[in-house]
Amino acid sequence: MEQTAQNPTCYRMAFVTPLRQIKSYQMMPSKGKQHLHPTQFSISRGRALLLGDDEKDVKYFTALLENLAYSVRAFTNYQEAEGCLEHEHFDFAIVSQGSPAFETHHLVQLTLARDRHTPVVVLTRCLEMNCYLEAMQLGAVDYLEKPLAPGEFEHLVTTHC
Repeated sequence: MEQTAQNPTCYRMAFVTPLRQIKSYQMMPSKGKQHLHPTQFSISRGRALLLGDDEKDVKYFTALLENLAYSVRAFTNYQEAEGCLEHEHFDFAIVSQGSPAFETHHLVQLTLARDRHTPVVVLTRCLEMNCYLEAMQLGAVDYLEKPLAPGEFEHLVTTHC
């Protein structure tokens, strides 16, 4: 705990949350009580690649990943995601299956070819056994049906990362 320069009765404290974010709080005295006010979030957990076929899904999963302190590169276009993957490193990837043809399987291959330890999750609107088997054979860590509740998604990310 340290005193702040602006107010000698105000103290700064830092706490580490279970998500490994550091939150800084100011302890402000008020009528005999001290209140905590969040002032900043700092540590990033890593970089995530997100490829989705639906703009709403991309926004939803981007917000969830950012809440988990990931820096997110999100795409709805396969070619843009592939181009980004060729030049950047990611700690986690989420790929939408798209259709029963599983057109995005090549992105799963590319991600794992760059770093076989990168967790890749395939999300789909309709479960297809052939696509599931192909994703698992390519090295995906999970194959799940959308929609995912925020708690399920957080558990997924923390389990695989």
